[in-house]
Amino acid sequence: MTLIETGGTICMTDGPDGLIPAPEKVAAALVQIAPGQRLDHQKLEPLVDSADVGPLVWNRLLDRIDAAPGPVIVTHGTDTMAFTGAALDAALAGQGRCVVLTGSMHPLGVAGSDAEANLALAIATALGGKPGLHLAFNGEILPAGRVSKVNSTEAAAFAVTGTADLLDPAARRFDISKHLGLVTLTPGLAPAALGAMLDALDGVVLRVFGAGTMPATLAETLFARKGKPMIAVSQSAAGGLAPGSYTAGAALWAAGVENGGQMSAEQTLSRLWLRLSRA
Repeated sequence: MTLIETGGTICMTDGPDGLIPAPEKVAAALVQIAPGQRLDHQKLEPLVDSADVGPLVWNRLLDRIDAAPGPVIVTHGTDTMAFTGAALDAALAGQGRCVVLTGSMHPLGVAGSDAEANLALAIATALGGKPGLHLAFNGEILPAGRVSKVNSTEAAAFAVTGTADLLDPAARRFDISKHLGLVTLTPGLAPAALGAMLDALDGVVLRVFGAGTMPATLAETLFARKGKPMIAVSQSAAGGLAPGSYTAGAALWAAGVENGGQMSAEQTLSRLWLRLSRA
């Protein structure tokens, strides 16, 4: 079994400007939580806040996972855990690996922290060896490729929001030369602002209203960029998109925007990135 540290709250301690990674915290906790357990403990240096995790770190994790002979645990910050879960789930699809993500809302060693319990649950899950990409958190095992962070302070920080019906990936690594992003459509969004964001990106996930609508003022901006890889997902937590339901959504599909259905924004971003990463 392999454990890969990336950073995050679970391994942090107080610093002059807030929490900062403490390199030995997880190692010390493992002595108490899993005494005698044979475990290859690795670190992605430098340990980082998950706010700084992206495709470069995803690729490094995938390289480590490919090299590991058995189940893999990844400790990770919670803020972008769902993006990493979706990315690894997409890139590892069909390989039968057992990978368990975990982290915490409070650091190891702090009174009342959820960190020790989450780490112990991750170890137990990895020892079980069930294939899949799992998230061990708050006493639950969730499908890590389908979650979103829904609470910024409580232990029940994650919920399942995405669909399980996904295709095999177009690539196994993320092209870090590409620039992709999520763009949320809002009432009053200036067409010039939307256009500038679209022009700066190689591919876009558009978070649209409800079952698939958008402000009419943005239609011309989308039409002018027909052909750019764009996928729409709903801003609603459940239900997904239903093209054709409302006239207010017709411009989306006429401009060539793809229907993301019931995929989460995190799933959609990782799938589109892999598609654009094909050699």
